[in-house]
Amino acid sequence: MKDIPIYPPNEPPVTLDIALDHGLNEEEFQKICGYLKRIPTYTELGIYSVMWSEHCSYKNSILELKKLPRNGGRLLVSAGEENAGLVKVNDSVAIAFKIESHNHPSAVEPYQGAATGVGGILRDIFTMGAKPIANLVSLRFGRPDNSRNRYLIDGVTRGIADYGNCMGVPTVAGEVTFDDAYQTNPIVNAMTVGVVENKNIISATSKGVGNWVFYIGNKTGRDGIHGATFASDELGEDANLKRPNVQVGDPFTEKLLLEAVRELSQQGLLVGLQDMGAAGLSCSTSEMSARGKCGMVIDLDLVPTRETKMTPYEIMLSESQERMLAVCTPQNAEKLKNICEKWGVLCVKIGEVVDDTNLRIYYQKQLVANIPANSLVLGGGAPQYQRNALIPQEIIQKRNEPIFPDLFPSNTECFLTLIAEPNIASKRWIFSQFDHTVIANTVKKPLEADAAVIRIDGTNIGISVKTDCNPFFVELDPYWGTAIAVAEAALNVACTGAVPCAITNCLNFGNPYKPTSFYYFKESVKGMGDACRILETPVSGGNVSFYNESTDGSILPTPTIGMLGILDELDTVIGCDAKRNSKLFLIGAETKLDLGGSTLLRLIQKRNFGKIPTIDLELHKKLLTFLEMHIKNKQILSAHDCSDGGLAICIAEMAIAGNCGVQINHHFSDRLLWFSETPSRVVISIEEKNIPIVQKTSIELGLLSIELGNCVGDRIIIEDWLNISVKECAEIFEKSLINALGEN
Repeated sequence: MKDIPIYPPNEPPVTLDIALDHGLNEEEFQKICGYLKRIPTYTELGIYSVMWSEHCSYKNSILELKKLPRNGGRLLVSAGEENAGLVKVNDSVAIAFKIESHNHPSAVEPYQGAATGVGGILRDIFTMGAKPIANLVSLRFGRPDNSRNRYLIDGVTRGIADYGNCMGVPTVAGEVTFDDAYQTNPIVNAMTVGVVENKNIISATSKGVGNWVFYIGNKTGRDGIHGATFASDELGEDANLKRPNVQVGDPFTEKLLLEAVRELSQQGLLVGLQDMGAAGLSCSTSEMSARGKCGMVIDLDLVPTRETKMTPYEIMLSESQERMLAVCTPQNAEKLKNICEKWGVLCVKIGEVVDDTNLRIYYQKQLVANIPANSLVLGGGAPQYQRNALIPQEIIQKRNEPIFPDLFPSNTECFLTLIAEPNIASKRWIFSQFDHTVIANTVKKPLEADAAVIRIDGTNIGISVKTDCNPFFVELDPYWGTAIAVAEAALNVACTGAVPCAITNCLNFGNPYKPTSFYYFKESVKGMGDACRILETPVSGGNVSFYNESTDGSILPTPTIGMLGILDELDTVIGCDAKRNSKLFLIGAETKLDLGGSTLLRLIQKRNFGKIPTIDLELHKKLLTFLEMHIKNKQILSAHDCSDGGLAICIAEMAIAGNCGVQINHHFSDRLLWFSETPSRVVISIEEKNIPIVQKTSIELGLLSIELGNCVGDRIIIEDWLNISVKECAEIFEKSLINALGEN
């Protein structure tokens, strides 16, 4: 067979115009011709277009991402080296975790978009040999009283629930935000956590000349073709025409695939394994080859297809779900096939590893693509750009705009307005559709603690996980807003008794070619990096989702943080519920009149403005140490971080969670300090006998310690301005979102 590809007569000859239609620019097209030393075939052009799309190549973000702390601490691999981050628990066990976006697909087909988002992130975890033990979500929608938004909320919620529930993986935590900025372009971020024995970790690498390449899983169809390119463009008025770019999921097949991969991992039969996610077969073949510095020969005639007359272009670019590419030795091939057959999983040899570094694709006995694998991938030959960043003038104006406290109503009205606001009120209607307890290792479920806690099976070790981001803060100041997101996620995890150890991230932004959009991204990454360095929570990996824009404008910049913490002893774990007959204390930073970007300001003034708080990250680290020490010593009964809505809302949420009244006697000099969103504050409930030791530690660490009051009775009483029964407050808190969704 010749080394120069055949230009199939049924495919168009490649021109610059066709390359431009594929989302490439002229410079990139010339670069491709330089790598190949000729004009690419149509199939080759398609492969380059998806591999060099923003979604796969990170071409507009990688130079900034390289500045993050991407190794150290408990990380076993540096960010980007494998399908997901790996964190050491002990000498025997590691945690694999990652978060991904499925925003554009969910905007045009909410059920399948969300479902396949969950399916994709699950595969990223179990391709490493890990058993998925928990899912988390971070969701952003337009206001829930809009019929279109209700349709999206319903579809996304059902998609997440059905896929996760069918897979038998609990969805244990997450966050939901509503704002008009997400009206057309919702944000659907899914995170999965898995546990793997260190000896069974599978690498996403191809190596070993003569080893065989196997196709495992579902047959290939035409669904999802150019899905990666679709995710690398803005949503226009023709968004609904992009429905064919949205993949269709089959969780029952994925469940079988999971079990087969787990058995293959435990028997050590695989050289390497990678999911065929974004860019499908193009991505898995090229990335595995590039990591192993080897070549691969693939025969597309052997690829199982479910549609007739599929072209090589379609087969290579299809993003059909529940498919994987495996490499194993010829000696282990029969065992691999037998295990797949046992689980009812399709398994076909489609190629082998060769001693050069090219990816060669054959179709009907003709060579249709011959590409240096490294030229396709992130960190190799894929382009890398530094985009211009320019602060939006309107943001400067919003930051400097004064806030007039005398425009706010009474504290009672402020409180009742906040507790009924969908962004603060209970999201139980959404989370109740997810199975939280399947596999029976969930220790703290949604609404029971600031973060979810899951037992590592067969041990008394737990992990604590949380997703977090305040996009309203990030809009006004992306550096400090993102730093606060990292710090708050760490505090959420610490409030359960865990030690925060690493993050993953999903960076949702607008068009990177617009300097004002790129400003948000660049400053957010900087804020994230600085916070992670100080808090010692390195970045294990993540996802960048650009082009979250539509004809209505851009979303709010939303750098979602997924935080992982470890509890050495689950016996010490605590929740956020007020404990009857205990004392409430406010611990941490001094409460300042931080109303800029606050929930109360947005509700009263109907827009987002003002100067947001900064954060003393060294002080915040001391607060984490305080919690770790006293929770481990069982000197704190419960803890809840003070964030959205301020201290008054924090206290009410603890009372509702514990079905216990609170009598708050502390007096602030300014009544609005009750609704300030100063970071680095936590409310704890403690027994009276532990007050001296808690106060002593606070002084030693330089933290403020303020006694707020007692957990008694059945009413929430704050000074002389609030006196409401816990039952009445809970009813408002629980029913507000349900009423807005019209589900009552």
